Amino acid sequence: MKRLCRVSMLAVLLTGCVSAGGPTAGGAAAMRATQISTFRFGSDQTKFGDLEFLGGLRLSSGNDLFGAASAIRFRPDHQHFVSVLDTGHWWTGAIERGDDGRLKGISDATITPMIDRFGMTHEGKGAMDAEGLALRGDSVLVSYEQDHRVDIYPDPGFETASPTGSIPILMRRSELRGNQSLEALMIAPAGSPLAGAAVLVTERSLDRDGNMLAAVLDGPRKGRFTVRHYDDFDVSDGVFLPDGDLLLMERRFDLAHGIGMRLRRIAGGDIKPGALVDGKVIFEANADDQIDNMEGIDAFRAEDGTIHVIMVSDDNHSILQRSLMLEFRLKD
Repeated sequence: MKRLCRVSMLAVLLTGCVSAGGPTAGGAAAMRATQISTFRFGSDQTKFGDLEFLGGLRLSSGNDLFGAASAIRFRPDHQHFVSVLDTGHWWTGAIERGDDGRLKGISDATITPMIDRFGMTHEGKGAMDAEGLALRGDSVLVSYEQDHRVDIYPDPGFETASPTGSIPILMRRSELRGNQSLEALMIAPAGSPLAGAAVLVTERSLDRDGNMLAAVLDGPRKGRFTVRHYDDFDVSDGVFLPDGDLLLMERRFDLAHGIGMRLRRIAGGDIKPGALVDGKVIFEANADDQIDNMEGIDAFRAEDGTIHVIMVSDDNHSILQRSLMLEFRLKD
């Protein structure tokens, strides 16, 4: 199974996406979910680095628009979520849990096309290659690759609205790679030194020293900084923890090493204009584990006081890949 997973992922890398079906109109997206009870193939191990595996889902839908999830954010009830697909669509719904508290399914799911500032929708990536997502007050912020920008949508009402504005990204377009740019968009806690600011980290747009470009887009520490880049891992998303630290998700997807992902915990106090930040790797996974092209992450404090981390994968609308939702508990 492990070898099949690695071969399948590398086939996608070499040949591109294999479509599972043609596009359909936006609307309801009934979800099919298969529970994942163990994270490591052939093992009952539950603890991996600073994370404890709680369960997961393999997702599919009869709505052909489903797939290619790039980011996910949960509402304060920790049940309802907003997600963006890199095909330029919103995916919203609610997680369901079994009697044991583990992920069981997705209900009330809908997929709707995103609308640009001109009131238009688009097929394919191009102008609406949504990669990062953040919820702040009465706004939904979305970062886009290729046509590099961070747009602001009203909340509620983002599903049927054009952006109300954009936030300057503080980076020159000439510095940004077309398909590896504005990947992770996060909101810092209001009580942290960043004071609720929006923070942006690029996927693999590098400075002269090979570090990833990043920026605090507003607030008292507004300005550019960089994140150390090494081991061929690229940023795919991130989330601020309640204590103000940044949990940065990174993935590796190449012929030499196969598929891999890791989480790096960066001290929130280190993020400031001109800084080069780094952090401890607290979790790693590879083809031995139930991962795919991991793209989205969110975290919240559960009712028992522990921090839960939920990750989702981008299946690239390929029959060789999977749409996963995985849940972990962060070690205190």
